Amino acid sequence: MNRLQVLIVALAFLLSHTLIAQVKLPKLISDGVVLQRDTKIPVWGWASPNEKVTVHFNNRQYKTKATNDGTWNLKLPKMKAGGPYTMIVSGKNRIEIKDILIGDVWLCSGQSNMVHQLNIHDVRYADEIKTANYPGIRHYAVPRATSISGVQDDLEGGNWQKAVGEEVRPFSAVAYFFAKKIYEKYHIPIGLINASVGGTPIEAWIAEEGFKSYPNIQKIIVENKDTAFVNRQKRAFPKQDEESSPTPLDKGLSGKKTWYDLTFTPKNWRKINIPGYWEDQGIKDLNGVVWYRREIEIPPSMAGKKARVFLGRIVDADELYINGTMVGKTTYQYPQRRYTVPENLLKAGKNTFVIRVTNYNHKGGFVTVKPYCIFTDKDTVDLKGYWDYKVGEVFKPQGSTSSKKSEDTAIRKINPQNEPTALFNAMVAPFTQFPLKGILWYQGESNAGQPEKYAGYMHALIGSWRQAFDTPDLPFIYAQLPNFMEVSYLPCESGWAELRESQFKALSVPNTAMTVNIDLGEWNDIHPDNKKDVGERMALAGLKLAYNEDLVYSGPLYREHEIKGNKVIISFDHTGSGLTTNDNEALGEFAIAGEDRQFIWAKAKIEGDKVVVWSDDIPKPKYVRYAWADNPDNPNLYNKEGLPASPFRIEEQ
Repeated sequence: MNRLQVLIVALAFLLSHTLIAQVKLPKLISDGVVLQRDTKIPVWGWASPNEKVTVHFNNRQYKTKATNDGTWNLKLPKMKAGGPYTMIVSGKNRIEIKDILIGDVWLCSGQSNMVHQLNIHDVRYADEIKTANYPGIRHYAVPRATSISGVQDDLEGGNWQKAVGEEVRPFSAVAYFFAKKIYEKYHIPIGLINASVGGTPIEAWIAEEGFKSYPNIQKIIVENKDTAFVNRQKRAFPKQDEESSPTPLDKGLSGKKTWYDLTFTPKNWRKINIPGYWEDQGIKDLNGVVWYRREIEIPPSMAGKKARVFLGRIVDADELYINGTMVGKTTYQYPQRRYTVPENLLKAGKNTFVIRVTNYNHKGGFVTVKPYCIFTDKDTVDLKGYWDYKVGEVFKPQGSTSSKKSEDTAIRKINPQNEPTALFNAMVAPFTQFPLKGILWYQGESNAGQPEKYAGYMHALIGSWRQAFDTPDLPFIYAQLPNFMEVSYLPCESGWAELRESQFKALSVPNTAMTVNIDLGEWNDIHPDNKKDVGERMALAGLKLAYNEDLVYSGPLYREHEIKGNKVIISFDHTGSGLTTNDNEALGEFAIAGEDRQFIWAKAKIEGDKVVVWSDDIPKPKYVRYAWADNPDNPNLYNKEGLPASPFRIEEQ
């Protein structure tokens, strides 16, 4: 080794030693953090081995020393709600954390309906955003990360934001409305730690300890920790672009002129309606790219002005071009399309609108009963109606997930965000030392395909998180899935109803609460716009579980039943000040069956705090269902406090 190489090695050693020597805090403990009141406050981090660490907080000084592995921790005394405070942590370096509040901290987790920010729903909640002025409500969005190898010791980033003006836009909408209701009652700081990822199954959020009774999943967890195994599966399942031949090019992009070019002249284009799916309008079973084109008449009052375009929802991906300029695009089906048109792009008279839509499976096109328009502050132009269309690309039918067969039958394809424990390890485990007031959970859509397993997974999730946070009775509040998909006008089977039933069963875990949302969904949107009522119903449950308020926090929940002749008499918990219907009409959505399990609609009436269900055509009833559908038509059983009854079913043994 020559002198230069020796010098480089020495400098690298000094640099790494210097970095190790820096006292460091977890990313969650940063400016604006909310710390849990009325419990000892942990402060922890890293330093060089045996380094002395001093924490100055609230006019007191606390000292500790890093262990041989470079970790350190200490606990500050209990404190009442208040602030702001400053914390100084010093060793060989000095860290200053400002604007610390003491209050209540809630962990908010799940999939996309917990992710959904106020910004996504800024039309419905424009006034909420405009008037937000709650510096004591703070939100920390945990960056999306996965770890299949084991728990991580820190997050990948993130920062605390205040519910003030535009800064509130990234807040989880559900979590914000939950916090606002709590804050307005107690006027104490509320911290929201949002660890959520869209499209993820519950298994990815459960800690390893939760899978003790699941040997098949334990096997997967062990395999995922084996680097050699993971590398083998990567070789067995190469990326799509490595294993398949190039797909045909989109004709709309590969010709002499693109189909959104203003000088392009369309020939032999057909008519199609927006909104609507193309499979319902003369295009058969097409997965691929379809271009839509139309001349839109813009009035002089809109010319040159900044505008917004609403394109409802599109399945799956889209690009919008106006007068040859792209003004927005979305890569997947669920977000509502709301694009901003820059100044000086619109002109008086005819403007060329082109939409490139890509669909990967099932029906493609534009979801109905959504807004389709372009508007400024004073003018609106409707975009619904007939457009011209042409197919740009047809995708080949999809075969197996991989063109290669592995001789090792143990090889399986790994999607990191869907693997057991992967999201807990990376997005929750790093701060399990951090005391919480409670947990909010909104998830289940990704598990609707296997609803029978969900109740057990909920037990595993709640138990493993309480163990991880070392709080056996930590309040756990979760949202039951709302209504979704086509309305059912006949009694039917339903995976979403079974999933809701599994969520209902999880109430057997002590100190849990479930909010019923069967009236808050949208048939054509898995992300319903009404996030306020979901959050406020969670707040009611929080007031009961975490703050011991004496109030009605749940809608009616099935408790028991008895059969007398041809009538089934059903009793409920959480009837509040009495059962009622929310529309003053007869009870709906009760179905009944005899031994043959052939369900028909039943008659039902409220008698005191019970519901009596029967049908003159079923002399010996054995089965009853209420609101048992993906999207029941009119589930109108409520208590007088305005909270809906949970769907349920009765199966007489």
